[in-house]
Amino acid sequence: MTSSAAGTRMHIHPPKIEYFDLDAKSNTDPKGYLRGVEEYRLTQDGLYMFRPVPGHPHLTHFESWLLPAHGLRLTRQSWHPGHERDYDLYVDVVEISSSGSVWKTVDLYLDLVVRTGRSVTVLDTDELLTALDQGLVQADRAQWALETTYRAVAGIAAHGHDAVRWLASQGTVTTWRPR
Repeated sequence: MTSSAAGTRMHIHPPKIEYFDLDAKSNTDPKGYLRGVEEYRLTQDGLYMFRPVPGHPHLTHFESWLLPAHGLRLTRQSWHPGHERDYDLYVDVVEISSSGSVWKTVDLYLDLVVRTGRSVTVLDTDELLTALDQGLVQADRAQWALETTYRAVAGIAAHGHDAVRWLASQGTVTTWRPR
């Protein structure tokens, strides 16, 4: 597969893996950096995490919900003044597993940007297709990622472009810190 703009083969990374250790109150990001977590909350629907992002020039903290039944990680970011973004939730399509107190996500490239009440946009389809072409993702996993994305987009759009409302209609409760 080639990049139409550059006319060169797109460089693609293997699926990103992240770990969430409830007992250690830590998060190991895809680059292997160990981060402290301020709060984990385990519910019947999934795992909530809140952690600061010290030293980041744009972000102050973020909070995420890992939702295994949906194959999604919803993230709400908080920004330093002047660095705000025009979206409410960033949604990753992920495989989620857990063993004891450690949760693991495998990011399957596809992302959704939710502007509550306005739109939902799918990003990185080209990355998924390139990963499939280069053998970094098997066809059945790519199909699962696409079907998960379609289901989420349809549900979010059908609920007024509100991901939290869509999830609630599915019986999945996500609660967030007040801003």
